[in-house]
Amino acid sequence: MSDIIQLLPDAVANQIAAGEVVQRPASAVKELIENAIDAGADRIKLIVKEAGKTLIQVIDNGCGMSVTDARLCFERHATSKIRKAEDLFAIRSMGFRGEAMASIAAIAQVELKTRRVEDELGTVVQIEGSKVVNQFPEALPAGTNISIKNLFYNIPARRNFLKSNSVEMRHIIEEFQRIALAHPEIFFSLHSENNELFHLTPGTLKQRIVHLFGNNYNQKLVPVEEETTIIDLKGFIGKPEYAKKTRGEQFFFVNKRFIRDPYLNHAVMNAYEEILPAETFPMYVLFIDIDPSKIDINVHPTKTEIKYEDDKAIYAIIRSAVKRSLGRYNITPSLDFDQETSFSGMISSKPLEEIQAPTITFNPNFNPFENEIGTLRPSSNSRSNDYSSRFEREAIPKNWDTLYQITENESPVQLPLIDTEEESPEAAEVVIPKAENKKSFFQIHNRYIVSQIHSGIMLIDQQAAHERILFEHYKEQLENNQGSSQQSLFPTTIDLSPADFELMNDILPELQTLGFQLRPFGKTTYIVDGIPADLGNNINEKQIIEQLLEDYKHNRTELKVNKRDNLAKSLAKSSAIKAGTALDNEAIAELIDKLFACESPNISVHGKPTIITLTLTELMEKFDKI
Repeated sequence: MSDIIQLLPDAVANQIAAGEVVQRPASAVKELIENAIDAGADRIKLIVKEAGKTLIQVIDNGCGMSVTDARLCFERHATSKIRKAEDLFAIRSMGFRGEAMASIAAIAQVELKTRRVEDELGTVVQIEGSKVVNQFPEALPAGTNISIKNLFYNIPARRNFLKSNSVEMRHIIEEFQRIALAHPEIFFSLHSENNELFHLTPGTLKQRIVHLFGNNYNQKLVPVEEETTIIDLKGFIGKPEYAKKTRGEQFFFVNKRFIRDPYLNHAVMNAYEEILPAETFPMYVLFIDIDPSKIDINVHPTKTEIKYEDDKAIYAIIRSAVKRSLGRYNITPSLDFDQETSFSGMISSKPLEEIQAPTITFNPNFNPFENEIGTLRPSSNSRSNDYSSRFEREAIPKNWDTLYQITENESPVQLPLIDTEEESPEAAEVVIPKAENKKSFFQIHNRYIVSQIHSGIMLIDQQAAHERILFEHYKEQLENNQGSSQQSLFPTTIDLSPADFELMNDILPELQTLGFQLRPFGKTTYIVDGIPADLGNNINEKQIIEQLLEDYKHNRTELKVNKRDNLAKSLAKSSAIKAGTALDNEAIAELIDKLFACESPNISVHGKPTIITLTLTELMEKFDKI
């Protein structure tokens, strides 16, 4: 029997390796920009077309490469970063394996233009599928210009697994933001379809965060800085009141390399314990500087996982540093036991010369004995029965006995079936149903609806019930294209981050089907001309759309649902009535009728129950009567 084990050709081995290193266009963007940083560039320009599927181009002013290096960089395990195995534990550069360029060249058409400062002519290398097509000298500026065209052109199956352009573009923006955050001293720009999305000038870390995520982040940031013998920690964390429902802006960098580490993330979340709103996540951009010999970064092909020599100590340092920053900048509640508060409200902050004595004004022509029509009342010495009877008629109302009558049909004033930001004074009261109503139901704490049924009682979560109703309503509109719109009196402008702008482009057709009238305006801005008619009049367009995007990203990450279901679920959650909203009997009856008209009235959109029933037998067991 002949031998069956054979060495794979280099081209096939490179394509296999590319499956680990280059998973999508964003992976190629990461590798190319990191190579430019390792080359010492301080100006890096990224150009993409069709979300990197057609073109990914990175232009830098780094050290460039010689003729030999320009050809050798496309070979497997060819690198200038390390020379021996021990160098793996002293790495300060971004790349070190020497696999990225070989992997990219195996699955794309690559053109490399490079020149060193000391050379008169540069070199152009053209490669397709690991094969060098052409190489020739050319007059070029100092630095490197590398273009990747038609990614996965020779592996159609891999290309078919790529998502839509908007999804792939979001991944590119995420990788670009991570690298730009790690190097605020470098100029970066990102161009997509001849539009400049980012123009990041060199500056401080705080300036880079604001330039990437928006000017409103300037007031959200709290600095963190801690120096120890184990690690040096610095960066910024977000204030608790600005926490979001998604883990969007959470970045950990170890020696300026972005990493994913649930263990360290737990340390940050632990520091926010008891001051963070439920089911929300704070933003943070934290940099850990550590001795390379104390970590191992050769764990994952994408180099986003790291092993630490003493991870428990790092956990404790991060937790205490974040907690100290929250307390230092008065984010967490604090008590001053030395302050005397007995007379604090009586002390005036004004100087004595500015304090004025109170004055009294009076009417010198006032006559207490003159009645309303100008005639004099009887004198105080007059004790006639006529005056006494007239006084009694004026002071005591005729219908005084009706003040203590309680009508059977009286019901308290309630709010309609809409969301209100502030709870009404009657919110804590139990709504008493009208006596003539055949259906008996009322609210408890303005959160649950209680209804009497034949076998016992039924409890309904009003927010979950309304979300179920709206979810099926919006889902039907998306399927039948039947959404109606209400024109806004004044158009609203919404500024989004580049990632959210790409997300909006992706779901724009579905939003228009639901009734939103949106149009892009500029690089990352949308104008809202109208909203769905069934949202009502007292709706904040900007708030509802921002909340919609946050819920959509959360559902996409956690639930993995399709686009239409995700959008219907997100809009239902954003526009449903909230717990604490008072409802009148008519609104309660309408809510119950619509709930039982749904396909799945018993289950909320999050898979939890909307209705709970308690039978008379169960109630009797509670009172120990069985």
